[in-house]
Amino acid sequence: MVTMTKIEAVLTRADQTCQQQGARLTSKRRTMLAILLEAGVPCSAYEIVEHYREKTGETIPAMSVYRMLDFLMAQGLVHKLASTNKFIACEHITCSHSHKAPQFLICDGCHSVQEIGVDKTLFNALQHSIDQQHFQLNSPQLELHGLCEVCQRP
Repeated sequence: MVTMTKIEAVLTRADQTCQQQGARLTSKRRTMLAILLEAGVPCSAYEIVEHYREKTGETIPAMSVYRMLDFLMAQGLVHKLASTNKFIACEHITCSHSHKAPQFLICDGCHSVQEIGVDKTLFNALQHSIDQQHFQLNSPQLELHGLCEVCQRP
């Protein structure tokens, strides 16, 4: 479980990242990111709407949530899992090094998600294969479904 101290540290770093990119992490965007950090599992926009209402006592339209999520994704703070149409906070917000293409290990049992980087050599080989097919890749993100270590236990 993520502690409130850790969440605050991540939110502070996220705010710095936005400022460095000439963007602004508004209080609603910050709350949205906090919700994803606290959830610990991917959330749909409608689940975020509900969490937002519980957290703030305010109702927020789903379209506003989608716009805020688009902003957070553009800043590299949130990822969208296309296979589940859910969103998850980036696990590398506080890192200062460059990141590899994201790969998500999605457990079909408990719905946990682990974000790991794809080795550059492997990604380059994949990109070469894609280029040979004259295909334009829009997203280098990989999503792999299976069972985590805990869910594999009898």
